[in-house]
Amino acid sequence: MTPDKYTNETLMLDVGDGHQLSVHDWGNKDAKTPIVYLQGGPGGATSDRKKLLFDPLAQRVIFYDQRGAGKSLPYGSLEHNTTQDLVADIITILNSRGIERCILVGGSWGSTLALCFGIAHPDRVAAMVIDGVWTSTKAENSWLDQGGFKTFFPDVWDAYVATVPKANVSNPSAYHFQRILGNDLETATQSAIAYTSLEGGAISLDDRHEPINSDEYDPSALRIEVHYLNNLCFIPDNYIFDHVGKLTMPIAMVQGRYDMVCPPHTAYKLSKLLRNAQLHFTTSGHAAEHESWSLIKLLVKQFGEA
Repeated sequence: MTPDKYTNETLMLDVGDGHQLSVHDWGNKDAKTPIVYLQGGPGGATSDRKKLLFDPLAQRVIFYDQRGAGKSLPYGSLEHNTTQDLVADIITILNSRGIERCILVGGSWGSTLALCFGIAHPDRVAAMVIDGVWTSTKAENSWLDQGGFKTFFPDVWDAYVATVPKANVSNPSAYHFQRILGNDLETATQSAIAYTSLEGGAISLDDRHEPINSDEYDPSALRIEVHYLNNLCFIPDNYIFDHVGKLTMPIAMVQGRYDMVCPPHTAYKLSKLLRNAQLHFTTSGHAAEHESWSLIKLLVKQFGEA
């Protein structure tokens, strides 16, 4: 993230295991309940446009790049990079900033991490605002990896299947994941581009995703994502659903009805099990920059003033 007039501090925070996180403390230092923004991915980097979700005059937001992502070091590292490590990192960040309780805001993988943190440390979470809800069950992962969405995007799925040898067409993602996590940079990059194109095709509801320039493509972020997907995000299947009893804090969920990456039925099912949740559907896909962002911003404001 780029420092601006609302930046309180930027720092590299040592979280152990050889990892340092790039942290950006931004906004009103006197805000009642600070916000921690959890980036999607895993492996995605924070960006300046995420600041548009917040009001720096009223809110204090801690942005940071998760292990191996963005400006955090070592870049692209898969070592000591699990959900449990990332949950521990949030505690380190809160303690380093003198924050006792926070509001967690995040989408997609950010929603998974928020829910996992809330289960592990419910006393440190005042509320959550999450979108593109994903709990990393086997069924959710298969929806994208095994083409559950192909009824809506048959061309995207067929293009993906065409990137693997005939012997692997029954499970193209297994073929690509093995190559992405392998030691051959050329084949890893080829498979990373194929999987990124699959995600891009599913995310873009209006087919405006741009072709990837292989000469400029960096597979590091996608390798982190596949590292997590290949290990079911290091949590047991149905882990979040099995521990909803610990999630008693207010939770607002914003879910696109046409999300082809994180199926809407997950958010609906979760909302029925949580004690203190509200679910808002929007007419959007996985990319939430349109009407969903306005709603997210409003919900964050409401929780911050509660």
